[in-house]
Amino acid sequence: MAREDLYKVLGVDKKASPEEVKKAYRKLARQYHPDRNPDNKSAEERFKEVQGAYDVLGDAEKRKQYDRGGLSSLFGGGAPGGAPGGGFAGGAGPQDFGGISDILSNLFGNAPGGPPGGGKGGQRRQRPEKGRDVETSVQVTFQQAMEGVQVSLTVPTAQTCGTCRGAGTKPGTSPIMCPRCQGRGVEAQGQGVFSISTPCSQCGGGGTIIEDPCATCRGSGSIRTVKKYRVNIPPGVREGSKVRINGKGEAGINGGPPGDLFVLTHVESSSIFDRKGDNVEVEVPITFPEAARGAEVEVPTLNGRKKLRVPAGTSSGTVQRLRGEGPAKLGGGGHGDIHYRFVIDVPSDLSKEQSDAVDKLSKATKGDPRSRLFAATTEGAGQSSGKGKGGKSEG
Repeated sequence: MAREDLYKVLGVDKKASPEEVKKAYRKLARQYHPDRNPDNKSAEERFKEVQGAYDVLGDAEKRKQYDRGGLSSLFGGGAPGGAPGGGFAGGAGPQDFGGISDILSNLFGNAPGGPPGGGKGGQRRQRPEKGRDVETSVQVTFQQAMEGVQVSLTVPTAQTCGTCRGAGTKPGTSPIMCPRCQGRGVEAQGQGVFSISTPCSQCGGGGTIIEDPCATCRGSGSIRTVKKYRVNIPPGVREGSKVRINGKGEAGINGGPPGDLFVLTHVESSSIFDRKGDNVEVEVPITFPEAARGAEVEVPTLNGRKKLRVPAGTSSGTVQRLRGEGPAKLGGGGHGDIHYRFVIDVPSDLSKEQSDAVDKLSKATKGDPRSRLFAATTEGAGQSSGKGKGGKSEG
């Protein structure tokens, strides 16, 4: 497969910037997404091709390696949509280095033919690795977030190839030891303890090369597919909460366990309730007579309605709490509270009857409520003046 193929899949030039690649991918992904093309196998296949191409061209390192040697360099003879998290032959990547034998091998710069860094016969063993986690998002209403809801999701992901069972090789064949690094997966530059080890440029650090790739996955060990799930969103989620679905991510590498699926929740705002951590807040308008004399008012809850007693003399901004009636706490920690903030409703335009009533109330109200603001100032000034006189008389 020519190296220009992936660029043709996304419809971009080889010199396209990362932003141009991303823009082209998003446009095509929206166009061919299974949700927009139900029961359209052609669109589904095109969607997989677009995903596979972006897996390579959307990653700076994979794109460089692809441009240097095409698919044979990046996938060991494979195709776009390679093994998750790596994209190297056999599913291994630079992160595969580790263990005391590898460290000693890298440190002392074993020569080809000497003790290998990984296994018997000069070939590095491919350790099982967990598959890559997958993240998707879902939009729910405020009420669904409070009560919990089951949603349907369509998730593009990579799954283990059923033909080669993830090996990447043609059934009945096996990878061969890399002739360049003699199976160690690294190339050493320099001598002794000052040598620098880098991933092998031919096998990508896997220690092996696939000569006869699997016809189904073309050597990658995995295939791009679209999975459909029904996921339970628990009650109490908020904006940005992540719901974890174990084992529904991408397939593991070399027999490792699959990754997990994370569902990011976006919660629509409510016209009544304002989320405040584990609690919600509601602004409740009350009239001046209700605030002055006290009253019983009806307020909304997450599940219906309740009545609250407004004490006589309630001032605007007073908060009354309804314990345990708020959102469910994630993790089984009970429920939060609902905070009701009473706000005195002042009409902007008074009718003649209302204006007369306000005049009567004003005449009946005795005293200046702002006088106490100046009492302390006046008292302080008098004390200051007295001290000054006393100082003079003593002098």
